[in-house]
Amino acid sequence: MNLEDLRKSYERAELDETASDANPLRQFQRWLQEALTAQLPEPNAMTLATVGPDGRPSTRVVLIKGCDERGLAWYTNYESRKGRELAQRPVAALQFHWVELERVVRIEGRVEKVSEAESDAYFASRPLDSRIGAWASPQSEVISGRSVLVANAARYSAQFLLNPPRPPHWGGFRLIPDRWEFWQGRRSRLHDRLRYRLGDDGHWLRERLAP
Repeated sequence: MNLEDLRKSYERAELDETASDANPLRQFQRWLQEALTAQLPEPNAMTLATVGPDGRPSTRVVLIKGCDERGLAWYTNYESRKGRELAQRPVAALQFHWVELERVVRIEGRVEKVSEAESDAYFASRPLDSRIGAWASPQSEVISGRSVLVANAARYSAQFLLNPPRPPHWGGFRLIPDRWEFWQGRRSRLHDRLRYRLGDDGHWLRERLAP
């Protein structure tokens, strides 16, 4: 396999200032809806990047579970690596890559926890196995084997039966964007990149970036 020979010409669509929304949230919601309509595999999957206290970055894929004027929300174990890093440095970056549409969206901003009421409501909506899993997995910790997870799941299933409460270490985060970038693949690697920056006056500045 010669990786140097792998390349693709992007020719599906274009993105310019006249066709894009002046509000980046509305532009994102439009693209997300198009990804949903196209029935892409897991269109709600996004890469989350955080930075540890030693300055070392890390990424992982999480699922967006909320998107409105307040920001973009997801849920996780607060004691996981990402949870600990966000507690120490509450800033992050998100990235969506919709390969089939030849599109990328990048988002940066500060992060805060969602309210306990929101976390409770979302946790209650999850399938039972997922709710038990939130108790069973000491996320990001070293374990001796999968048998630890199976044993934990059995123990909490017996303890909580059909009504496991939300674990105190589990809940939501919300990223409040101050920067968005929309990337549309184009022919000859002359891709379209539109960046939105939040100005000091609270208005969004839309700029074109060289690819």
